[in-house]
Amino acid sequence: MFEHAEHLVLSSVQWLRLFVEAFGAAVICVGLLATLRVLWKKITIDRDTGFGEVRITFARYLTLALELQLAADILSTSVSPSWDQIGKLAAIAVIRTALNFFLTQEMREEDRAASAPASTRASA
Repeated sequence: MFEHAEHLVLSSVQWLRLFVEAFGAAVICVGLLATLRVLWKKITIDRDTGFGEVRITFARYLTLALELQLAADILSTSVSPSWDQIGKLAAIAVIRTALNFFLTQEMREEDRAASAPASTRASA
């Protein structure tokens, strides 16, 4: 009975991990399409050479996808935690957290840069 319940839990977690990984990949795909749409608009309609908005659009999707992929890694390690897997998870978590941190920093800087000219124009 216990083995059956254990198998059911392990199987459920593996399916959940697979779903979260697939969802993360789908977020990247949707983000790429949204970014291409913004890029196309910038090139064809706005004739703008600044690509800050394009980079920020994709960065937002990547940030969400990184969080989802980290969640999938945590689920994977939770069902069969060997020291090797825990070490790999720690390394992946550090790398993804650093990437997420720098993406967030860049998004804030781009938002500040985008809002600064608008506030300068409003006060003039």
